[in-house]
Parts: sequence; C-alpha cells; structure tokens
Amino acid sequence: MAGSVLVDAGFPFALLSRRDAHHGWAAALSPGHPPPWRALSEAFHRLGTRGGPAPAALLKRRALVVGLDLGEQMSETLPDPLLLTTDADFRIYRRHGRQTIPAVLPE
Repeated sequence: MAGSVLVDAGFPFALLSRRDAHHGWAAALSPGHPPPWRALSEAFHRLGTRGGPAPAALLKRRALVVGLDLGEQMSETLPDPLLLTTDADFRIYRRHGRQTIPAVLPE
C-alpha cells in the first residue's frame, strides 16, 4: 500500500457521482486505498462547482485533504506516493527528475 494517496479531480468525482463512467472503478478501488486522500488543488476547484455539498462533506470528515500542485511540489515531498486518477496524461509526469509517479487508472 502506498504511503500517501494523491487524487486528481477524476477520482473523487467518479466516486461521488454514480453517473460518472468511472464510478464503478473508483468505488471498487477506494476500500483498498482508504482516506485521507491528498487532493490536487485543481481537484477541489473542479469538484466544488459540480459536486454540490459532497466535496465539503469529504473535507469535514478529513477524507479529502487539499494539497499543492502535483507537478511542482506534492509528489516530491510525500513519501511513497500513489496517484488515483482517470487522466492518462499523468503518465508523463515525473518526480525527482526522472522517476515516474505510480498511478492507478481505469482500464
């Protein structure tokens, strides 16, 4: 299990919305990676407009912790990070120069 679980907007939105194409994936994945999840700041911004009160409830329960930008800081400072995302573009991001950021994406 990863030491720190990072999420972008895709994972919590899929988890909170049964209408999302990746809801089943996120719901199946979440028990194996329990909160708190460290959300990229853009994740909470995007969820705030579409997620209604659900993102606020995650914050109150401390299941979601808003963090910094993944590319610039977060993956560099957290030990053993794992990114839960629906965005395949994250496969190109690197930490500490050339290391890939371990990520779990839907198939």
